Amino acid sequence: MTVVGLGPMGSKMAETFLAAGHEVAVWNRTASKADPLVAKGARRSASAVDGELLVVSQIGYQAMDDSFGDARLDGKVVVNLSSGSPGELRAAARRVAERGGTLITGGIMVPPPGIGQPGAYTFYSGQKDVLDRHAPVLEALGEVSYVGADEGLAMMFYQAQLLIFWSSLTSYMHAMALLRTAGVAPEVFLPFARETFTQLGGDGPMGFVRQLTEEFAAGSYPGELNSLHMQAVGLGHAVEALAEAGVEITVPTALRRLFERADAEGRGGEGLGTVIQSILKP
Repeated sequence: MTVVGLGPMGSKMAETFLAAGHEVAVWNRTASKADPLVAKGARRSASAVDGELLVVSQIGYQAMDDSFGDARLDGKVVVNLSSGSPGELRAAARRVAERGGTLITGGIMVPPPGIGQPGAYTFYSGQKDVLDRHAPVLEALGEVSYVGADEGLAMMFYQAQLLIFWSSLTSYMHAMALLRTAGVAPEVFLPFARETFTQLGGDGPMGFVRQLTEEFAAGSYPGELNSLHMQAVGLGHAVEALAEAGVEITVPTALRRLFERADAEGRGGEGLGTVIQSILKP
């Protein structure tokens, strides 16, 4: 195989493949980035399209096009783990197919230090028989999680996870900032935040991830015990607390507006999950 793109992700992937006993060629637009990997046993490739299996980790899909140039891809399998929009990935799959190759798209769900470690996994989409043929190699990076034939799906799953990651951690930053203005050290709040994150994904009364999933699947959002209107009022108070403390409120304000819009649309008596109806219909 050839690993194309030797930034932090690509370099770690190449190291992981080498450690698993695979023969690895490496290529990067800045050729000197291959030197440390060549010293560890990789072969320096003169071309980004050298080999049957091309594992790509670059800044985006345009970088892949630039690296491949006009080369034919007959019989080659391109596994691209770069980021892009789902539509961009589907278009890239068509371009690769027009040149004789097959594109498998992927989204790797760990940072570089987590590649190849327990708990690592990657979303893949595209032709399943092609992925299955190369899964024994790709499993060196982490669990192979196939999500469907549509080449855009891997990125949709990847970005869905990142939306949770970014918004959850940003809310935690707001929480720490608010408490800091009252002299509370972040490590004091840490145990409570950990418990909240744990309980949200659990099955107890705070297990809202499961609850919202079931409600969305059923299309029903009971609000007798905890109405959206009550949540919107409470969120308004939280934004006021942030404003009084003098910290940044752009994202919390946008969240409050979303809740208030769902309330104004006449669903204030339903539960929190009804907000997804406003998300689906902007």
